[in-house]
Amino acid sequence: MSASGVRARVRAEMTEEIKAVAKRHLVTDGANLSLRAVARDMGMASSAVYRYFASRDELLTALIIDAYNAVGDAAERAAAAEKGDLDRFLGATHAVRDWALANPHEWALIYGSPVPGYEAPQDTIGPATRVILLIAAIVRDAYLAGRVAEREPITGGFAEELGRVAEQYTPGAPPRLVAAAMSSFLHLGGAISAELFGQLKNSVDEDRRGFFDYQMRGEADRIGLT
Repeated sequence: MSASGVRARVRAEMTEEIKAVAKRHLVTDGANLSLRAVARDMGMASSAVYRYFASRDELLTALIIDAYNAVGDAAERAAAAEKGDLDRFLGATHAVRDWALANPHEWALIYGSPVPGYEAPQDTIGPATRVILLIAAIVRDAYLAGRVAEREPITGGFAEELGRVAEQYTPGAPPRLVAAAMSSFLHLGGAISAELFGQLKNSVDEDRRGFFDYQMRGEADRIGLT
């Protein structure tokens, strides 16, 4: 391997190690990361860490992108393993929940309270939209194949706005499908956050997976997936 190749490999390995240590700090410090603290844990001078991440925000961005891509990967794999529209939708949403339960602090980083003083750069948009675009694709495929049950149309100013979105992605699709897909994504995030952040305590304690499935089937019915 050439010298430049060795340097690139070492840099990649160090970058991943820094991110791994930073993820451990999410458990104790939340998004209040300190590059100095990360460097201390690694036995490095803080100036050395700054050669890999120029600021706290740059490190946060790397962690955020990794988290969005990880949950996106999980959802896409689960959907790809199923055939029917409803099964694809349920597989994807359950995979998002499973990932969140296994990685609660990363979920809080990307779907919890905004980080004070942090403004996400454009680099995060693609990874951040993977799950909602997957849901939209499932709905689009079902609609184009004529497999979406009829539901009441939506009306109002927001219907006109969503109609323009529908024309952009699936010309001819009713605006209510866009509304239902967006609603399902928002309900998905809210249902998972409610479970992770203790809002189901003393109400649903024994079968939270069953309750989650009930909620997602309700969203699928709103969409018209059968």
